[in-house]
Amino acid sequence: MRRREFMGLIGGAAATWPSGIRAQQPATKVYRIGYLASASREQTLRNIGAFEAGLRSLGYRVGENIVIEYRFADGDMGRLATLATEVAGLGVDIIVSGTNATTVAAMKAARTIPIVMANSAEPVSAGLVASLARPGGNVTGFSSEPGDEINGKRLEFLKDTLPNVSRVGILWNPDFAPNQKRLASLREAGQTLGLTLVSAEARGPDILEPAFATLVRERAQVLVVLSDGVLFNHRGEIGVMAVRNRLPAISAVREYAEAGLLLSYGIDLADQFRRSATLVDRILKGTKPGDLPVERPTKYELVINLQTAKALGINVPPTLLTRADAVIE
Repeated sequence: MRRREFMGLIGGAAATWPSGIRAQQPATKVYRIGYLASASREQTLRNIGAFEAGLRSLGYRVGENIVIEYRFADGDMGRLATLATEVAGLGVDIIVSGTNATTVAAMKAARTIPIVMANSAEPVSAGLVASLARPGGNVTGFSSEPGDEINGKRLEFLKDTLPNVSRVGILWNPDFAPNQKRLASLREAGQTLGLTLVSAEARGPDILEPAFATLVRERAQVLVVLSDGVLFNHRGEIGVMAVRNRLPAISAVREYAEAGLLLSYGIDLADQFRRSATLVDRILKGTKPGDLPVERPTKYELVINLQTAKALGINVPPTLLTRADAVIE
């Protein structure tokens, strides 16, 4: 029998073997990740890109061995519960959340599905985890709060920029529980620096105009924005109003400076989303989320918006520019 015929016979016989015998390589497992955000896709593209890049660095390929189910509330916090229930119902292996509100919604919708919070404020006092070292339950992730001292640092940056400032406006959402502690630390730091604080509450976008009117009436010279999911979603409007009302402003993350605030100082939010991929990987490989400590920020960045400085007629001190991690020109 010629060799070609012999090989043909073997190939034909193999076609009739049971599939379990014929298959030499097991099918690649495809993991399904839920991603829950309070903002819109467009507002969180940087974080999405960082998270997917983190997954790629660990060998995951979207559409090949991992599927990400994205759900965006588009700034409507009332939609989070429905979106979380929808994601949980898709049979996802893990849910990635981005704020306290999204984490709470995910926890209520998914009692047993692991949850990785890429960004959380005071997660212990907020009831998201039992402790940072031993979270327990099905939640772990990252805390965005490095400590009270960072609030004082933001006041220092404003005073370094405008040495004669004496009245500082504080724009904050009283419905976000961690803000009470933040406000207390700002008051303490303000006393040390000889600053008078002016409070203006804003629970939603419809309150922003009256809040800025209060700040102007109370003769605020600069502004600190206490970030939360609601104000973050409307940072564009806040940036416009701050410039219109001649208020040099600072907040927690780069996205605020990109939206028109003069300064931002705080965590690198995208970096935390990138690092969240490592926790996702460990959980997919069998580690229980409750056994993974909640991690604190390791990277902070100062961002200066020179376009806003020019619009406000401010000459940013060269010493501050040299300390900046990024300058928007």
